[in-house]
Amino acid sequence: MPGQIVLFGATGYTGRLTAAALVARGERPVLAARNSHEVKAMARKLGRLDSAVADVSRPETVRELVERGDVLISTVGPFVRWGGPAVRAAIAAGAHYLDSTGEGTFIREVFERHDDAARAAGCGLITAFGYDWVPGNLAGGLALREAGEAARRLDIGYYMTGSGAGGMSGGTRASTAGMMLEPAYTFRAGRVVTERGASRLRSFPVRGRERPAVSVGSSEHFALPRLADGLRDVDVYLGWFGSMSRALQGVSAATSLVTRVPGARSALEGTLTRLVKGSSGGPDAAQRAQSGSHVVAIASDADGQALAEVHLEGPNGYTFTADILAWGAATAAREGLRATGALGPVDGFGLDQLRGGCAEAGLTRV
Repeated sequence: MPGQIVLFGATGYTGRLTAAALVARGERPVLAARNSHEVKAMARKLGRLDSAVADVSRPETVRELVERGDVLISTVGPFVRWGGPAVRAAIAAGAHYLDSTGEGTFIREVFERHDDAARAAGCGLITAFGYDWVPGNLAGGLALREAGEAARRLDIGYYMTGSGAGGMSGGTRASTAGMMLEPAYTFRAGRVVTERGASRLRSFPVRGRERPAVSVGSSEHFALPRLADGLRDVDVYLGWFGSMSRALQGVSAATSLVTRVPGARSALEGTLTRLVKGSSGGPDAAQRAQSGSHVVAIASDADGQALAEVHLEGPNGYTFTADILAWGAATAAREGLRATGALGPVDGFGLDQLRGGCAEAGLTRV
């Protein structure tokens, strides 16, 4: 019998989109959030769904949301600040877990700190199962399969397309601001190594022209080396910033220096908390429809010769995130995951099944 799907953070921007996507698939998730009035009203509006009250400040309420065999979706961010209780709740219950984070620090924590416990509990944890960073995992997996055993390096770039940026939710602004204070990482010479965010700049071909992007830490660094034993280097780049990419490098470098001063980091964190609020809404359907996404992955040999190049295009990142989370949770509840522990999207579902799920969510190869 399929386990139930529990959506924690249901009343936030991404949570509301995900709840609607689940209902559109015929699912009846349990909606969970900290505000009883809001979550109950939302549950009634979506078809008299079940609801629950849970708050990360009271971890026991999060733990009570799930049992063994259930699927817990978390959209509660910023994840570095608020994401831990949901991961621990899933492990304690033996429930599968998906989240919408794009925060490298949190992703690294899931892979490096929670893998063993999840394996022992018999559950799978798929962090960053949204626009951040499913498309690159799919594009990278396809490129590695086509490149074959000679693949030694993989470079992945993320871009927005269309006439509008599609806006940015309050949660995304808070997460992005927080990431400016955190170290990033890459996969170099066969291992994950720490580096400064936006420390490298490169360009990728997107719709016939070269577009710049800056380096970021993501789930691809942990997940994709599992697909190819000979893979030595994985770099992921974010191309949202266009001509400002080089300036962003400078900001990152300056921030890195400032946060070394005693007390400076705490002061910056306090300022960001006051100035950048989460859960403040995001672009509506019309705004999201104006933009799309383009992801490219290039697999190369030891001499830097490109062996395979994969381009994927799809909808606005928020739209994709909601739809792929709904697909992933429904699939995990019905069929389970292919492995346990901290997983990448390909580990959890297999490359071809993931490709099918992404196609359902509007992301296809071009």
